Amino acid sequence: MRNVVILGSTGSIGVSTLSVLAAHPEAYQVLALTAASQCKKLLQQCLQFKPRYAAMLDVQAAKTLATELKLAGCPTEVLTGVDALCQLAAHTDADIVMAAIVGAAGLLPTLAAVEQGKTVLLANKEALVMSGELFISKVSQHGATLLPIDSEHNAIFQCLPAALQQHTHDQKIQHFGIGKLLLTGSGGPFLHTPLAEFPFITPAQAVAHPNWSMGHKISVDSATMMNKGLEFIEARWLFNCQASDIEVVIHPQSIIHSMVQYTDGSVLAQLGQPDMRTPIAHALAFPKRIASPVSPLNFKQMRDFTFTEPEPERYPNLYLAMTACADGQGATTALNAANEVAVAAFLAGEIRFTDIARVNALSLSRYTGFRVSTLDDILALDNEARVHAQQQLRKLS
Repeated sequence: MRNVVILGSTGSIGVSTLSVLAAHPEAYQVLALTAASQCKKLLQQCLQFKPRYAAMLDVQAAKTLATELKLAGCPTEVLTGVDALCQLAAHTDADIVMAAIVGAAGLLPTLAAVEQGKTVLLANKEALVMSGELFISKVSQHGATLLPIDSEHNAIFQCLPAALQQHTHDQKIQHFGIGKLLLTGSGGPFLHTPLAEFPFITPAQAVAHPNWSMGHKISVDSATMMNKGLEFIEARWLFNCQASDIEVVIHPQSIIHSMVQYTDGSVLAQLGQPDMRTPIAHALAFPKRIASPVSPLNFKQMRDFTFTEPEPERYPNLYLAMTACADGQGATTALNAANEVAVAAFLAGEIRFTDIARVNALSLSRYTGFRVSTLDDILALDNEARVHAQQQLRKLS
């Protein structure tokens, strides 16, 4: 029986993780669940899975949760604040930590798990975008096991040689005959939308992804393809490679989740339904396999596979992220911060869809060449870049 902590249990990844865990009650039990402010949803999860702990960032939501759990006779202990999330991620009894908090907010709890040598299932790509070099060095220093959950990175991981899977952070992919890592992306909901219509795209349209069910922020990132840009940066750190070793390919069907191209001409691909429970099940049981609630592909009914190159004019955010990746840690930290601010403003109806790229480009221009090495440096730059992005938003309004 392995104890699991889910950081961000009310989000789409957290919900999918609980779905997989529910299918294997003999192998896993939930030690702790955490959320920001969705009290009602976390209450339902606590009543079903009866974790030892629950934690919420919002103080009032935590008080409400504690009251409701007590009335229901559920013994779950309720904690609150960032420190509580870090405490649970590093808990002595935790075997597996699912890092599924969206955005920069997930960095400190995920690092806390790493520093205790936990098996970390990484769905929070921003942790590596913000602090890749520092993060990976801590993984090695503390003997943590880092397994990728993003469907693309999990696909690449599955296509690597077994010897490289055990040493992705300190071996060079070229030593294993690998030529390219091919990240696939669906292209989002606006793959064929005329560019002239982009300034008038609404938040409701942007969050309506054709294949995946995700939270609003990630859905907007998918629509701009910043999500793929962040994955590009994440892949650079996860697989100890350079920006030149990674290529992005549009694959609208979202069946091939990514590929590894070998120097002998072979290409290995991982296929599956567009359902996050597949990579979650893979990482939970690695190196073994367990059943997930996902139906297998029916190749007799398979649609055609198509591939195209992403257009820079359609997806400027993707190319901004690729540029930042080549520049270094300061640029990626600042770009991630600016993007979070810009996407929040778009979802609130304060700026246009096309303004997201404008704000991000200004941030990248401002912070290109910045060098950060310590956690304090990274957090300070993250905060400064958010202030800078807010200033740019005011100029747009």
